[in-house]
Amino acid sequence: MSFFKTLDVNDTNDNKSAELEPAENVKCLIIGSGPAGYTAAIYAARANLKPVMIQGMEAGGQLTTTTEVDNFPGYPEGVTGPVMMEDLKAQAERFGTDIRWGEVTSVDFSKRPFNLIVDQKKPFIAETVIIATGATAKYLGLESEEKFKGAGVSACATCDGFFYKEQKVAVVGGGDTAAEEATYLAGLAEKVYLIIRKPYMRASKAMVKRVENTPNIEVLYEHNTKEITGTNVVTGVTLIKRKGKADEKEVKIDIDGFFVAIGHKPNSDLFKDYIETDEIGYIKTIPGTSKTNIPGVFAAGDIQDSIYRQAVTAAGSGCMAALDTERFLAEQE
Repeated sequence: MSFFKTLDVNDTNDNKSAELEPAENVKCLIIGSGPAGYTAAIYAARANLKPVMIQGMEAGGQLTTTTEVDNFPGYPEGVTGPVMMEDLKAQAERFGTDIRWGEVTSVDFSKRPFNLIVDQKKPFIAETVIIATGATAKYLGLESEEKFKGAGVSACATCDGFFYKEQKVAVVGGGDTAAEEATYLAGLAEKVYLIIRKPYMRASKAMVKRVENTPNIEVLYEHNTKEITGTNVVTGVTLIKRKGKADEKEVKIDIDGFFVAIGHKPNSDLFKDYIETDEIGYIKTIPGTSKTNIPGVFAAGDIQDSIYRQAVTAAGSGCMAALDTERFLAEQE
């Protein structure tokens, strides 16, 4: 299936096509601008692939909403997420990456070269494509949750747990991810509350056992989060405890950090007509490579990583994608 009929701007029978700007030919088009995208750009530019990067709606990706990053190599004193992304961007530009604002709004991977449209008006014809659009953490949708993002609310215990040593934290979620986050935080924090809206955990038996055997984790079954409280940073959370269908009680606990562990949504909807994904939406790559089922289309970062989801692993896979792209193009000559 093609999302657009033709790239001929003179086609008066197709109003959308008639509005398109002239198509631009590129050797390597990178979609997304987080650690994976920027690292792919650095390597691709150094290989003289003249990459063009389309940044997307959130330039820099999820790390732009993160305050302190303490676990990325090369920053011994730590760095904020936005500063680190600006550093990676500057490095990519130094080697000649053409970085542009915009969002890829349609793709056609049915044949090479590939056809893509940015912002519904700018066509590109790309010999290769690197997809680095990431995954978006799911949140509860609370107003207070949005207010405290980066100030006590996090969706990554591995990223931010270090800042809550010997403090009290809460994790919301009932699956394996929530159980893993809770047990990880239990090794750092004084107390971990695991908030579960159901009367049971959806996690595997092994993970449930780990949680139950960790003394500083307290599981709060049948509790829903009503509001995260605090002034400038998180200091507490208000829960609703269900005692029966018509019997609810408000519960308040003091915490220093609130971790959301209800899953991620890979930003892959745009590509699903062509690119194979798993049941959740993560792009499938050939193990040990960044190659997708479409020769010439590669995937890097959280869009294909449901396990680690770290900036450094995303950067590593961005390197892989650029090297795979370079070798693919060399084989075509």
